[in-house]
Amino acid sequence: LSRVSNFTSGQVYAEIIGKERRGDFLGGTIQVIPHITNEIKRRIALVAKETGAEIVIVEIGGTVGDIESQPFLEALRQLRNEVGRENVFFIHVTWLPYIGATGEIKTKPTQHSVAALRSIGISPNMIIARSDQPVTDDICDKIALFCDVEKEAVVPMATTDVLYEVPLLLEKHGVGEFLVDNLHLKATRKPDMKPWAKLVDRIRKPKPTVNIALVGKYVELKDAYMSVREALNHAAYANDVEIEIGWVHAADLEKDKGWEVIQNAQGILVPGGFGSRGIEGKILAARYARERKVPYLGLCLGMQVMTIEFARHVLDLEDANSSEFDRGTSAPVIDLMLDQRAITDMGGTMRLGLYPCVLKKGTIAGQAYLLPDVQERHRHRFEFNNAYREDFEKAGMIFSGISPDGKLVEIVELANHPFMVGSQFHPEFLSRPMNPHPLFMGFVKAVREMDGKK
Repeated sequence: LSRVSNFTSGQVYAEIIGKERRGDFLGGTIQVIPHITNEIKRRIALVAKETGAEIVIVEIGGTVGDIESQPFLEALRQLRNEVGRENVFFIHVTWLPYIGATGEIKTKPTQHSVAALRSIGISPNMIIARSDQPVTDDICDKIALFCDVEKEAVVPMATTDVLYEVPLLLEKHGVGEFLVDNLHLKATRKPDMKPWAKLVDRIRKPKPTVNIALVGKYVELKDAYMSVREALNHAAYANDVEIEIGWVHAADLEKDKGWEVIQNAQGILVPGGFGSRGIEGKILAARYARERKVPYLGLCLGMQVMTIEFARHVLDLEDANSSEFDRGTSAPVIDLMLDQRAITDMGGTMRLGLYPCVLKKGTIAGQAYLLPDVQERHRHRFEFNNAYREDFEKAGMIFSGISPDGKLVEIVELANHPFMVGSQFHPEFLSRPMNPHPLFMGFVKAVREMDGKK
């Protein structure tokens, strides 16, 4: 996937408004149809062009009937006519609510959403029927009858205890073969689902549990850290452990709350974030991990608070801080990047996307990757201040990942510590179920070993 593989309504509208301001439409009236829908179709076609894909899977978020999704659905209706009806296959994912009092699964919401789609010219070719309860053949027959789809095109999908079992269930119900037949394609080979089956078996296998404290500022909504949570799980599967995440609000640590979770944990993870709220709590968590030799992984801001804590309590720079939080600090160990200082707009102006990182041999990071250099995804505008690099190195901090030009610190770690690593980038974005990220692998391995010592 690349940058063109995802786009939002805001990007589409901004593009059209920009074209109108430049005079591309010669003063014509801008309308949702055709201008917005044409831009949506252009972006979908761009994915196929840039990737060379033979098949493009397009997911429209939201709910049928929402005003926000209407231009996207209209664009897909038009696209079907432009590329040929035989080359488009509509799959509708619906929810079948379960009424506990009567023990019934209701299909009426599905019928209404299909009717809403038909009213704008889209008839689903397949319906994925999601439910928390098993979906019987009778229910599938009813959906097929009232929604005018083939019985084989109604796929029951009951909630599973392991998310990664879904591809196996889809294959079991013949979704792949049905798609190939209806798109008039010729399958050259059958998919090998054995790796997925092995992964599911591994997840279900009983294993020891380790506790990891996640210290963040958005813990009220745990999905804010979904990528981090899944990356931890990927590494846990490979290390044959179960992870129990203790969610700690960083601001609570400043009020002497939440410390029982920290003290019960075999590892501490501080993820990314913005703003000054909870920063001192994160610094306290980093200090706890450093002084008590508890495995620590800091991501983006988590790496920055790790260096601030080190500066304050090892280098004795009591005023050490990031200029993001204290512009008047006398020791800005984290400072605004030079190419960011003239930028005033906040949105879309950070150091974004893949950037190379050169790794230092013999370090924890070097051993984790076993590669001389890597590409990692970034999203930040503040960076470690190189004016302090020599002082940090003398005191025992290792800069194990650096940009190729040597100007930007990408990974820091502590000598004489089982695992205290911080990355300026976001490794969680490149973690996959069957290919866990090396830094998460190293972190969970250290946590497992810490649990063994206890």
